[in-house]
Amino acid sequence: MPGFELFGSAEQKEVHDVLDSGILMRYGFDAMRNGHWKAKELETELQKQMQVKHAQLVSSGTAAVSVALAIAGVGAGDEVILPTFTFVASFEAVLMLGAIPILVDIDDTLTLDIEAVKNAITTKTKAIMPVHMCGGMARLKELKQICETYGLKLIEDACQAIGGSYEGKPLGSYGDVGCFSFDFVKTITTGEGGAVITNNDDYATWADHYSDHGHDHQGSDRGAETHPFLGYNFRISELHAAVGLAQVRRLNDFIAIQKKHYTILKEALNSIPELTFRTIPEAGEENYSFINFFLPDLEITNSAMSALKTAGIDGCFHYYNNNWHYVREWNHLKEAKTLFPMPSQTKEALRALETKTFEQSDYFIARNISCLIKLSWTEDEVKLRASKMVEAIKSVL
Repeated sequence: MPGFELFGSAEQKEVHDVLDSGILMRYGFDAMRNGHWKAKELETELQKQMQVKHAQLVSSGTAAVSVALAIAGVGAGDEVILPTFTFVASFEAVLMLGAIPILVDIDDTLTLDIEAVKNAITTKTKAIMPVHMCGGMARLKELKQICETYGLKLIEDACQAIGGSYEGKPLGSYGDVGCFSFDFVKTITTGEGGAVITNNDDYATWADHYSDHGHDHQGSDRGAETHPFLGYNFRISELHAAVGLAQVRRLNDFIAIQKKHYTILKEALNSIPELTFRTIPEAGEENYSFINFFLPDLEITNSAMSALKTAGIDGCFHYYNNNWHYVREWNHLKEAKTLFPMPSQTKEALRALETKTFEQSDYFIARNISCLIKLSWTEDEVKLRASKMVEAIKSVL
């Protein structure tokens, strides 16, 4: 990752098709676009690759999560269970709908801890949203069983894990709705963009309408379309979709490259007895966009990060004090800092985070280092990187 590393003639061709037609909007202008419908083509390609009936393109991964929650019926006062380790977009999408994010501990998968999820369920819980961080996945079988038991929706935030699978199903297709991000640093990029996937016909129709101001997209006159319900503008452009169309056709090749590089690094790091790897649930296969491992404690992990930096190893992340991805530094969330009034029940729930502790999450994140896997590396570069990483980490043990 990311896909922009291998931009080439395929992406250029698709973009030139759009520029030649002059139609940058995904809807309307039928006669002028010379048969080019890049967004529609990309949705069809996603349906095939993700093995689902429906795919809806949107303007970002954040938009994808927002639309997924909306079509699942999540709204004012509903609680959505999500992990303490995620990107801020996950809770932003929940809050945008007037719902309440309920943060719970992670385990050694770096995703939702099953017992923590069970303990967090209340009469207000509407959905469980596992976030497949850094290319891995949550314990989806157990989460699905919980959802079935309590009548909850399972919404997969697979924004960082396209190309991974669980029980033979592509990540994002296992729950009621799945979400992807195609931003500039994802395995598949459109620059800015995202997608919602589902096998639910009603959800698909609602996603289609909701993401375009409620337009029903019936007939050939956009101005005459009706609005069955309120919606918003989460549209993707044809230019963005054109890049994604070329990229998604190369997804399997990208995953193969990532797996090759990941395997070289993992074999080398296996020589360090004190190092253990992030758990991938049985029947799951990650997308190999990151290699994640644990060291014995916070002090050693901090020292290892310094040693890796000194050795010239970039792209390694320690999320313990990261203000984008981990609960410890989400002060704007804990203090409910907004530009507009927030419902009192939501503000109360967020304020509770100021004193709430997540010892189990701290235990794992404090010791975790997550290193991205680049597509553009040569095999020799990966082997050199592997040896430098081993030397750097061993130097602090």
